[in-house]
Amino acid sequence: MALAQRLLRTKPTERIVAEGGRGEGGELRRTMSLWQLTLFSVGATLGTGIFVILGQAVPKAGPAVVVSFVLAAFTALLSALSYAELAGTIPVSGSSYSYAYATLGELVAWVCGWCLMLEYAVSVAAVSVGWGEYLNSFLRSLAGFTLPDAITRSPGQDGGVVNVTAILIVLLATWLLLHGASESARANAVFVLIKIAVLLFFCAVAFTAFRSGNLAPLAPMGVAGITAAASQVFFSYIGFDAASTAGEEAKNPRRDLPLAIVFSLAIVTLVYVLVALAAVGAMPWTEFDPDSTEASLAYIADLAMGATWPGLIVSFGAVIAIASVVLTVMYGQTRILFAMSRDGLIPRVFQKVDPRRQVPVANTFIVALFISVLAGLVPLGQLAEATSIGTLFAFAIVNVGVLVLRYRSPEIPRSFRVPFFPVTPVLGAIFCLLVMAGLAGVTWLAFALWMLVGLACYFLYGYRHSRLNAEVG
Repeated sequence: MALAQRLLRTKPTERIVAEGGRGEGGELRRTMSLWQLTLFSVGATLGTGIFVILGQAVPKAGPAVVVSFVLAAFTALLSALSYAELAGTIPVSGSSYSYAYATLGELVAWVCGWCLMLEYAVSVAAVSVGWGEYLNSFLRSLAGFTLPDAITRSPGQDGGVVNVTAILIVLLATWLLLHGASESARANAVFVLIKIAVLLFFCAVAFTAFRSGNLAPLAPMGVAGITAAASQVFFSYIGFDAASTAGEEAKNPRRDLPLAIVFSLAIVTLVYVLVALAAVGAMPWTEFDPDSTEASLAYIADLAMGATWPGLIVSFGAVIAIASVVLTVMYGQTRILFAMSRDGLIPRVFQKVDPRRQVPVANTFIVALFISVLAGLVPLGQLAEATSIGTLFAFAIVNVGVLVLRYRSPEIPRSFRVPFFPVTPVLGAIFCLLVMAGLAGVTWLAFALWMLVGLACYFLYGYRHSRLNAEVG
């Protein structure tokens, strides 16, 4: 078989599904319900974005930032529907990596998996780094003291030695993950319900200070401002695909995975629109400072009530939000590596399942160690922005994958079908490429370097150890 044929050889969907759940030494346990899967995606999506990004987006769009959130939700929905179809058709742990393997071939699947490694590992390290700052904000409001810079900042930042708080939140998530998928799902459900309650509390407080005059003019920057803000807030929706990484631990994956993806996006959109409307109604849009955004919701809550306790509750919500994101994204990372290892593209240690706990223990420890080093010792800064381009690339591949699988294998049973096919996946892919095109040049450079490293890893290890290639001989 020619090299090009090997690189683009697809893995049959029925085989991918048949191998689901099985690892070396044991099997993953199917324990997660529709409710838990939905909250897993909400947990990964509803993070620091709304606590931070709103203050950056309002100066671009004015009160019409509410429209920007709806526009961004529509953009995310196009890809979410494609994820829902493939998750119901190929209900396994690999998410877009497995979908690409079934539709576009091994090399594209590797590139997709490599993008997901960047998205998951760097993003969870970045939010872990921010956890110490939010914790300090909460402690300052609660008791008037903060933890020293030496343990809440990375080397290279002012006073930073080792970011111990970032490592602690990663270790907490690791401890929960090692107890099993169902235990992690229960903990995440608690985290998610708390942060939704905190955001609804913010809305209730802010609406007491709502002034309709603050919404006029609605779009001072015009359509250009709305679209610019929509591109920025789009990244607050990344994470809705988290449920698709739990395909081998869902009780009824064909039915529940598509529903969980769509339900989670609907919940997150409703919360975002309510928070945005409450915020711009309570404070004139011209008073939002794009350079001082970390406590924007807490500040508005304090302003609305003329007291400091509402901001304290909102700060607590931000601390919980990060804990939930770290847990769910680390879970997704381990399950994608599990699927890649089962295909032989990365070392076998990542697919070893502990027979007693029924979780990939070694995989979880390796991921935790890598993220702890990143979070504790590296000042990530703008590197985290490179995760966005990797995510969008994976989204685009999923949209193309739906098109390919529909035309190549129309007979495969599908528990969910993308509406308005083929318009929806085509628009989904186009929108992803448009948002990617708007990213900074330095982000593209980081992405290109990451891809070069990934291709080197594939040809030095993955291609040589691929189970699919080994069968060809």
